[in-house]
Amino acid sequence: MIHAHITTWVLALVLFFVALGLHKSGKARALKVVQMILRLFYILIIITGVVILSKINISSLYILKSLLGIVVIGMMEMVIVRSIKGKKTAMFWILFLVTFVLVLYLGFVKLPLTFLM
Repeated sequence: MIHAHITTWVLALVLFFVALGLHKSGKARALKVVQMILRLFYILIIITGVVILSKINISSLYILKSLLGIVVIGMMEMVIVRSIKGKKTAMFWILFLVTFVLVLYLGFVKLPLTFLM
């Protein structure tokens, strides 16, 4: 299940940058399709994360990582939506990058599950 979780968030990151590229190139219809697929991947990330959490002894660090992961998803969505609306996104980019680095640190360095499952 760990592999499925990592695969879904890696694909979500790729789709996130594809969506931003489509927005910059003015392809609104393709952007809408990619955005819907990306939202499906958000759900898959959350589902695989919940399955992983249900199989382990949950500690406060796992809860923190889960909450930060949800913040990462929220910031990705906010960057895309605000970009589409032509609003400033700098604060959301910063929050995205900081929380993403924290989630990666917790997931790959601090917590012991890395690729055991």
